[in-house]
Amino acid sequence: MRRTLVQRVLGPQATLAHWGWLSVVAALGLTALGLYAIDVASSLTPPESLGAVASRTRVQAIFAGVGILAALVVALPDQRVWRLLAWPALAGVIGLLVFVLIPWVPTWLVRPRNGCRGWIDLGPVDVQPSELAKIAYTLAAAEYLRHSRNHRTLVGLIPPAVITMIPIGLVLLQPDLGMAMLFVPALFAMLLCAGARLKHLTAVVLAAALAGPMVYPLLKPHQKQRIVGLIKQVRGEAAQASDPELFQAVTAVRVAGAGQTGGYSDAKARAVVHYSRLPERHNDMIFSVVVARFGLPGGLAVFALYGVWLAGALLTAASTRDAFGRLVAVSFAALVATQATINIGMNLGVMPIIGLTLPFVSYGGSSLLTVWVMTGLLVGIALRRPPRMARESLAFND
Repeated sequence: MRRTLVQRVLGPQATLAHWGWLSVVAALGLTALGLYAIDVASSLTPPESLGAVASRTRVQAIFAGVGILAALVVALPDQRVWRLLAWPALAGVIGLLVFVLIPWVPTWLVRPRNGCRGWIDLGPVDVQPSELAKIAYTLAAAEYLRHSRNHRTLVGLIPPAVITMIPIGLVLLQPDLGMAMLFVPALFAMLLCAGARLKHLTAVVLAAALAGPMVYPLLKPHQKQRIVGLIKQVRGEAAQASDPELFQAVTAVRVAGAGQTGGYSDAKARAVVHYSRLPERHNDMIFSVVVARFGLPGGLAVFALYGVWLAGALLTAASTRDAFGRLVAVSFAALVATQATINIGMNLGVMPIIGLTLPFVSYGGSSLLTVWVMTGLLVGIALRRPPRMARESLAFND
């Protein structure tokens, strides 16, 4: 049988007809929308040409190009390569997470931002190790779970929990509560996919919920303020936008609500965003900018694009029989879905502001590079069809 060029380069099981393209198309759409929204948030006047766009937009466009190239690079190797690199990658990222916490590292290399020691300044670019940790953690946890059957017992949940708590603990020390929260849904998604018993996971969730109030005294003052601000909003006290606990949340809701059902023109949207003085409008609050510009249809379009990305990830997981690839795909789906949900909830005033970006859309090189690498790894999983006689992975008698 004649092999196609793709099969000659990538192996006999390779195919270009796969579900991963859904995630690629959605990622391109979200990235393009993000570039435009960042320009709206960064400049009061519309650019007369592409060369006149805001500097943040140009930087983000460069990051987008690097991210797409990185996605192409990581999509080509077989999954066996990533299985071999999983534990070394996690060890390297843990080293970076420890490095940013060392107090005597010079401030020109690690400078706290908003009280968080989470970035390494490399001159032209900043590296956020906690973003890279999401990928490295997923690869290592998937490599562990594909060999394990102990996770189907309550005691057997301890090893994957320990693997998860290491990056969570280091990220919490920065402190970055929002980023630390993302590892838990990723773990639960992989455990469910790997066949963990639902009753055991339910017991863990209930225990964590009961222990949750005990964590409140350990939070930083600004983290407590955000929770208090959300409670005030729920009680209907959000009208006092001058309250520092409420200003960012209330302003984000007002900017988003200004778009109504049809949105503003480009020039008017820029003016509304600029004179509202919305903090982090190019970053955490970018969804409000999108809705102010395009109204309700713009918000629904964002939801639809994330739905397409998640559909590509989950269909990729369902179509592969490789346990490692399936676990990686469901973990990435959980990470992106959770982060997008929390960010949009922050913008709409239904969740506390915890400093999470909107995947593919918010300004930030590490964030954009991370989600594009996730997309590339999904394509790499989808590229290779399962052998015809291969047995179903992660299947148990019960």
